[in-house]
Formats: sequence, C-alpha cells, structure tokens
Amino acid sequence: MSEWLASMGVELNIVPHLIALLVAYVLALPIAWDREKNERSAGLRTFPLVAIAACGFIQAAETVTVGNAEATARIVEGIINGVGFIGGGAILVGKLGTRGTATAASIWATGAIGTAVGLGAYDTAIVLSFVTFATLRIMANFKADKNEFDDGG
Repeated sequence: MSEWLASMGVELNIVPHLIALLVAYVLALPIAWDREKNERSAGLRTFPLVAIAACGFIQAAETVTVGNAEATARIVEGIINGVGFIGGGAILVGKLGTRGTATAASIWATGAIGTAVGLGAYDTAIVLSFVTFATLRIMANFKADKNEFDDGG
C-alpha cells in the first residue's frame, strides 16, 4: 500500500504525528483525572479527546499552512472557538448559582495544550498542563463558598 501511495506522490510520515498525539493525550490525562475524580461533567474521555483533536487539526492543516502564519492563525482561531463552544456546554446556570466554570476553563486549557503540541511548542504544552492541574488541585482548597451546586470554579 505504501508503494502505491508513494507512486501517487503521497508520503506517509506517521511516527511524528503519533508521537505528538500521544504527548497531547498524556498531558491532558492529569486534568482529566482531576475532573473525573471530582465527578464533573467531563472527565477521562473528554479531556484527552479535546487535546488530540486540537493537535490533530493543527497537524492536518500543516501541509496547507506551512510558511503562512495567517493561515495557521485562522486554524488556531477556529480551534479556540470550537473548544470554547464545547466548554460552554459544561456550564450550567441555576437558582443556586453557576456550575461548571472550572470544567469549561479546563476544557479550554486542554484545547490549548493540544494546539501547542500540534504547533511543536512542547514546553508551552507541558507548562499549561502542569499549571492547569495545579490550579484545579490547589485552588480548590481556597474556595470560600462551597455548595452542592458548585463545581469548584
């Protein structure tokens, strides 16, 4: 099959893409674990999927955006909007208050992690993952108003 694709001018270079997707997946796992452990609306499946999708969009578009910063910026903008839309679905407003904002923000941060990995900014992705996880774990202890409708954010 690879010979047939090569004869048509298609070159498969899967390993770098697999590595990037795996890195995005792994960096999303601590955040996913925190949300799952705290029984939030999104968890172990959602966060890694958001990260690899964002990374995948960047990687899929790289052949047409190479050398064109404006085109890359448009792809990133679309990812930001799309992930924000998904996060918005995690927010619930009720009589007792608003719930899901920390989960929504975490989804958005996870999209940024995947985007950073897709762009090759692994250092940024690692810092985003660490800071997001640390914020979820540490800042929950400082939350003043806790009720059954609150998700910690």
